[in-house]
Amino acid sequence: MWTLLAIYGSLHPFVGWRDTGVSPLAFLSANWPRYYTGFDLTANTLAYVPIGFLWATVLSTRLPRLAAFAVAALLGALLSGSLEIAQNFLPSRVPSNLDLATNTLGAFLGAAAGMRWGAHLLDGGRLHAWREHRFLGGAKGDHGLLLVALWLLTQLNPETFLFGNGNLRGLVGLPAALSFEAGSFIEMEMATVAAQTLAIALIGSRLAANHPVLLPLAMLGAAMIVKSFALMLLMQSVHGFAWATPGTLGGLTIGVVLWAAMFRLTAGERQATAALALMLATVLANLMPANPYLENTLRVWQQGHFLNFNGLTRLASSLWPFLALPWLMLSRSEK
Repeated sequence: MWTLLAIYGSLHPFVGWRDTGVSPLAFLSANWPRYYTGFDLTANTLAYVPIGFLWATVLSTRLPRLAAFAVAALLGALLSGSLEIAQNFLPSRVPSNLDLATNTLGAFLGAAAGMRWGAHLLDGGRLHAWREHRFLGGAKGDHGLLLVALWLLTQLNPETFLFGNGNLRGLVGLPAALSFEAGSFIEMEMATVAAQTLAIALIGSRLAANHPVLLPLAMLGAAMIVKSFALMLLMQSVHGFAWATPGTLGGLTIGVVLWAAMFRLTAGERQATAALALMLATVLANLMPANPYLENTLRVWQQGHFLNFNGLTRLASSLWPFLALPWLMLSRSEK
């Protein structure tokens, strides 16, 4: 999954493919970019650390440790090199030997970490035992935890309000169904955030084996931290809490109160409620007009900051409810 995310983020937006006439390997001997930031170097390195870590962990069950480390690091370098070559044919992307160097460094560091700590992820490892004790077991639990990770990833998208997932208009190029009016927008935003807060809290309760209250609260808190971090990092620090609008804060409060009122329901009833809340939130997200205040705030950012992840977080945000709903239906519980 992480490898696929790296491929998507590196080749987004996948349009305008053409042969520029330049050698695909010319970037290897080019001078390093004149303008780059510490954030760019750090982000490109960290993006490939999980690739090296996860591949080394998986391969260590099939190969000697040193061979697993070497193959994992090499896979990361080859993946980065292949994507940089492919970027030659995308007019909106620029291949860079600096990106290749930092990606390879990240894969190397990740592979080294995988050799040291990766075994804890495997069956019988301490981290795996902790996961089995704390969360829903089996494949259903694994898929649910992956959904939560993707949900947190969606909060890195500064183009949506908090928990505003499921908007497909941007993917298919449809205009807003409603015109913007401040009063009605706040009400729709509040209802959307309340519905998705209720849905994600109920999903967290389903995933938790021992702490059905603590885990959802931790998930909601982590999402707000990620959203604030993304806004501060991608734009300016003064916009870090731009998500905390009256509609969002009201929706959070309503969603948590509704979630607390669901404690007396059976697990099956709570999952059905989560599915209905998720569908409601998705419908409202697609009906809501664009927020001109958010668009004005985004002018600070629309200069390519975090470009590799812009399309990735947008896609995850648009599709997340449509991945979560089947999981809710297929992981029904009768308890």
